[in-house]
Amino acid sequence: MRNLTQMSGSTGESNGGSLPDVMTAAVYQSPGVITVEERPVPRPEPDQVVVRVHSCGICGSDIHQLRDGWGLPAGVVAGHEWSGAIAAVGGAVTGWSVGELVVGGPSPKCGTCRRCREGKPSQCENRHSMTDGHTDGAFAEYVVARAAGVVRLPDGLLPRHAALAEPLSVALHGITRSGVTPNDRVMVFGAGPIGALSIAALHAMGVTDVTVVEPNERRRRLAVSLGAAEAIDPADLEVFPSWEPEKQSSRAAHVVLECSGHRAAIEAAFCQVRRGGILVMVGAGIDHPTFDINRMILNELTVTGSFIYDLGGFERALELLASDGFPCELLIEPEAVALDGITGALEGLAVGKIAGKVMVVPEASG
Repeated sequence: MRNLTQMSGSTGESNGGSLPDVMTAAVYQSPGVITVEERPVPRPEPDQVVVRVHSCGICGSDIHQLRDGWGLPAGVVAGHEWSGAIAAVGGAVTGWSVGELVVGGPSPKCGTCRRCREGKPSQCENRHSMTDGHTDGAFAEYVVARAAGVVRLPDGLLPRHAALAEPLSVALHGITRSGVTPNDRVMVFGAGPIGALSIAALHAMGVTDVTVVEPNERRRRLAVSLGAAEAIDPADLEVFPSWEPEKQSSRAAHVVLECSGHRAAIEAAFCQVRRGGILVMVGAGIDHPTFDINRMILNELTVTGSFIYDLGGFERALELLASDGFPCELLIEPEAVALDGITGALEGLAVGKIAGKVMVVPEASG
């Protein structure tokens, strides 16, 4: 069993016995303003574990929430793509011990509604909101989670790489929703973190005919290094007016994964779906697109959404991350950032200066 001693010699005891009193955390104040503060270290409830954070990735939603001010109240701590080691366990927790390496997994669903029984936890009928509320995340030295919502790392997988599990689970769900096969032509819009992970996962599945549409040159180069056959600028796409609903792009694909969430990209992506094909909406945005319904009807196109994870998606993601040849290091920026570097990283990601996944290492702060 791999344990906490592999993470800089940290120690801990069950039931929070030797947890420190305070920790450093990156606290959201207002759009683009994040302060590093001391916060009390959380203590576990009976069904919870406290995890000392090793790495926490910066997500596209973090950019929208922390930089752009989408929906977060002041005073909260973000960060949901994390890996770490269990530092304390609640009194009712079984099957977990201090020192085990874990990632934050899916929040437990009801397990009893029709969708849960069908193996579709992303559509739990008892889900109350898109995010089921906000609890403080892992842009901090410690994070608390329900024991049912953490997943053990496979042997040999580095915590730095394991922190890709959450976004890879998102990418895998989009691929599942597409029904893609190795013989399909695929187009991926956006080579940010989810798009890049989708490309790497498709390549690992044996899907070789993948075209990536991305305006940023650095990300286009990354896409090719991850296995894309071609990476093009959006300006190179063919798009069609509404009076030509049956006209087909020369690059028309069986499957189009839209990972950017940008209106112009979504509308262009719709024109790249070949007859009988599918457009999977993975990226979220607030500037809503317009579709030509005649193109949809005449070509029998499918447009579908993809929200969070497959059943067992985290286990599958961790298995893939631990597999020989999966390009974890290509997907992650070489240099991690401390808590006080989050604001700069958010800006670099938003404007395209940074191509790969940025890992925040709270231990490096202070």
